[in-house]
Amino acid sequence: MFTLAPATVEDFDRLLQLRLRCMRESLERIGRFDEWRAYDRFRNSYRPHYTRLIMAPQGSLAGCVAMGPVDAHLLLEHFYIAPEQQGKGLGSAVLHQLLGEADTARLPIRLSVLQQSDAGRFYARHGFVQTAEDEWDVYYERLPGALHVLHEQEGIA
Repeated sequence: MFTLAPATVEDFDRLLQLRLRCMRESLERIGRFDEWRAYDRFRNSYRPHYTRLIMAPQGSLAGCVAMGPVDAHLLLEHFYIAPEQQGKGLGSAVLHQLLGEADTARLPIRLSVLQQSDAGRFYARHGFVQTAEDEWDVYYERLPGALHVLHEQEGIA
């Protein structure tokens, strides 16, 4: 269904364009879309050594995701699925793989999503719990093994 490939510094421009395609509508909804601010924020947080390209079976770029250690947790950021690939289960499949990696490492995952973003519901379905919020973002955390516990509670094997 997909493969994950390491990103490089040279992937910055195409991943920035992916970010803009994926985030524009949400940022416009809260009055925060500014292409230069998006560029600056991505430039300051792009960590290619923790970023992976999500490749579709035919070899095209379907998205990207970054997850790496920060203090005693993993930070999940820049998780973008190309609009034409959304709604097909790809995001859930990639996230399940990342959750498995976090569980193996026995580390919690933390992330943030924009206020009023549909992503909050997506992460809640996968065992993330809201921990805080501010004017622009909502913060979530998932403890190791949380999805397994969630499935047990719902009677899913």
